[in-house]
Amino acid sequence: MIRINLLPYREEIRKAKRRQFYSMAVMFSVLGALVVLLAYLAISAAISNQRDTNKTLQDASDAAKAQVEEIAKIKAQTQALLGRKNAIESLQSDRANTVHLLSELVRRTPEGIYLTSVQQAGRLVTVKGYTQSNSRVSNFMRNIESSNWMAASQLIEVKASVVNGRRIPEFSLSFQLVPDKAEAAALAATAAKGGEEL
Repeated sequence: MIRINLLPYREEIRKAKRRQFYSMAVMFSVLGALVVLLAYLAISAAISNQRDTNKTLQDASDAAKAQVEEIAKIKAQTQALLGRKNAIESLQSDRANTVHLLSELVRRTPEGIYLTSVQQAGRLVTVKGYTQSNSRVSNFMRNIESSNWMAASQLIEVKASVVNGRRIPEFSLSFQLVPDKAEAAALAATAAKGGEEL
């Protein structure tokens, strides 16, 4: 016997296709949501890792800055200590020079000259005093030039002053302190001799 389906078969096919479409849409929606969720989780993990890396780098940078500041402080302290050391060494060497200068002045000052002040600024020394005559000042300047430690004497001024009711010439002169002329000449001769031998 032949069976005849009186139900419209097209309607059944449409329903089946619609069910298939809806199930595919639901499946793709779920799959899309899973992809979005996985992408969100991956991006969140990357951001979290980058934040951790940034924090680590920032901590390292802060530690490096602190070390640089500490090094700068140590360098400043070192420079201050070196400055003090140089000042002390300079004072130690000048102490002997001052004694030597005063000793030379005592030896080179002729009779009839009375020194009232001696001022030193670096290698320049200025001397003030009273004299019995101008010729004694000239003699004093010659004595300075003959010294191994003093040179380039220059008379600044001679003027008449009244001291204890007497009129006395007052003078002011300057000269340069130099290394020992005899030692400098000997060293120059030795250097010249050594140059000839080469």
